[in-house]
Amino acid sequence: MIAGELSTGALVVFGLIGVALVLFVSELIPNDVTAIGIIVALAALPMTGVSQREAISGFANTATITIVAMYMLSAGIQATGLVQRLGFSLAKFTDGSETRALAATIGTTGPIAGFINNTPVVAIFVPMISDLAEKTGISPSKLLLPLSYAAILGGTLTLIGTSTNLLASEFAVDLLDREPIGMFEFSLLGVVVLAVGLAYLMTVGRWLTPARIPVDADLVEEFDLEDHLAHVRVGADSPAVGSTVDDLEAGTEADVRVLQLRRGGNQDGRSEANETETERVLEYSDGDRGERSRVDFGAEAERGPEPGPEHEPELEATAREERLQRDGETEPRTRDLEAARSGTEQLRDQRQPRPLHHPDGETFTAVETDQRIREDDVLTVHGTLQAVNRFVEDRGLWQLVRASVTEETFDDAPSEDLLAKAVVPEESPFVGETLAETTLREFYRTTVLAIRREGELLRADLEETRLAAGDLLLVQTDSSAIEHFADSGDLVVIDDALDRLADADLETVAPLSPKTPIAIAIMAGVVGSAALGIAPIVIAALAGVFCMIVTGCLSTADAYDAVSWNIVFLLAGVIPLGVALETTGGSQFIAAALVSTGDVLPLVLVLLLFTVVTGLLANVITPVATVVLMIPVAVDAATSLGASPFSFLLAVTFASATSFMTPVGYQTNLMVYGPGGYEFTDFLKVGGPLQLLLAVVTTVGIVQIWGL
Repeated sequence: MIAGELSTGALVVFGLIGVALVLFVSELIPNDVTAIGIIVALAALPMTGVSQREAISGFANTATITIVAMYMLSAGIQATGLVQRLGFSLAKFTDGSETRALAATIGTTGPIAGFINNTPVVAIFVPMISDLAEKTGISPSKLLLPLSYAAILGGTLTLIGTSTNLLASEFAVDLLDREPIGMFEFSLLGVVVLAVGLAYLMTVGRWLTPARIPVDADLVEEFDLEDHLAHVRVGADSPAVGSTVDDLEAGTEADVRVLQLRRGGNQDGRSEANETETERVLEYSDGDRGERSRVDFGAEAERGPEPGPEHEPELEATAREERLQRDGETEPRTRDLEAARSGTEQLRDQRQPRPLHHPDGETFTAVETDQRIREDDVLTVHGTLQAVNRFVEDRGLWQLVRASVTEETFDDAPSEDLLAKAVVPEESPFVGETLAETTLREFYRTTVLAIRREGELLRADLEETRLAAGDLLLVQTDSSAIEHFADSGDLVVIDDALDRLADADLETVAPLSPKTPIAIAIMAGVVGSAALGIAPIVIAALAGVFCMIVTGCLSTADAYDAVSWNIVFLLAGVIPLGVALETTGGSQFIAAALVSTGDVLPLVLVLLLFTVVTGLLANVITPVATVVLMIPVAVDAATSLGASPFSFLLAVTFASATSFMTPVGYQTNLMVYGPGGYEFTDFLKVGGPLQLLLAVVTTVGIVQIWGL
């Protein structure tokens, strides 16, 4: 019966919404591209009731312009260095205490996020918090999820806290025929929500948050790369002698990357220990293919006798492992090999292991060096067991099977390269590009060794892998590349930031800009003028951008780079969708269905229902899209129930701004997903109770402050 009351236009709009929801959830195409498609569809289909001018009206919407300006203002504040200083100061406050570390993390992030965009705040704090966790001896997983949640909670403090607040203010003008929402009009409720949320994170949330990443975890172990990193030695008869690293990689079809070149202290490249010792090399045949592989036990391990019967179990296990890998086995069978090796361990002569390189030797980063490879050089390589075996065969090398590669292999080397983790932020230009297309290795001297994505670990065929927002990369990089990424924001690198602070002057590591007082004064002027009603928030924000640029606090290029244009296009696309929903009567249809619950539920529980439904929807699609779709419905429902439309509007606003249950519900959740090693269910386990708690708190707070 109700379905028959729907107009053809409403059915078409519901169809568009259904397609949009599927695309938003599946992300088959980027969300901003989906939004552009919505604009085209609304303009092309006359039954939607949206004219061509209305279809593109989202670009001229006051909320859209304000959000663009706020992105720029946030960049100006970020350039002052104040946020970086604050992050570094956390280490001094915590003094090794887990409780203090958690309190400092969430107690700092929340209030800051009320005034500047929370995405750059989290981007700055993720490396700091990861190091802070290591210094306090706790898992970074225990701090990173609360970091994201605190940043989300802070967005409820002021009108400029999130883009959804600004959208709600625009809807208040259009649908309620009232003035825009004031800068601090709902701050009292925001403070209550923040306080309750922080208390939850310090107690129940602290208990529920898992420690996914072990304390002091070696990065090689964390990314399960033990079987994908190896040392190989260059023999006297190797065709690699005299070539460069680039030549060596180009001369083989094996998917192997050379990471380091280690060389002894003597002129000919041979260490003193090697002058007096003879390499013991075990050769074995693959009976099925007649291929030979070489394994060097003597280079790193104790010297043993000539291979004899005691080595047969080891050789058989090694050959079997190689055959399994070449035949497509996905799980390397290393236990047989390890058992065979342990069985022959006692037969080896107990001599001191010879180091990989002479104490006075050199280590070169492979992507930077043009050194010619010499006999006895040791190369650290990255590739699957099968690829390394093929590489060893192709280039006449010796694999040092008893020399494991760890994080210290890079950190303790004389060269400047190190292992670090890096997050791909949503606005990174690398999103959607294959690893080869990013030229990270060639241009930025950064080699990606593994990618962690939504609980999946990618370690092979990386060059053809397309990067996605939220990917966690394990990279071999150096300090100059880290500084570049910190300035550009292309990657959020998690390195020993606090260690660098300890070794350097604070003014050098986190300098304050000479323009800091001016930038702070401009931001205060924007907030103050909007709060006092001197100027609308959109005009105040644009005036602030103008002042920051003309005073030199922010360059024009940095201002444009600071804007997340994908969010702007998303806004511009979904705003006319809300117009179509209202014009065709679709919002009234949904409202009628929800209003019918008022026959069996008290009015306050209907308000709670709107809060819960909105929160669930915001976790699946973007909060922006949720506000656009739900506020017209909420206002129509309130009118039908004889309730306060503004109260229902606020319920939708707060619910959409606090989405904790999925990593895709809010972009800060996505930013900590990889670095924290979280599983999808972790967000449900920790964020679910928090969202339900805040739905109740928000509903009660609205009733107490604004009434029904």
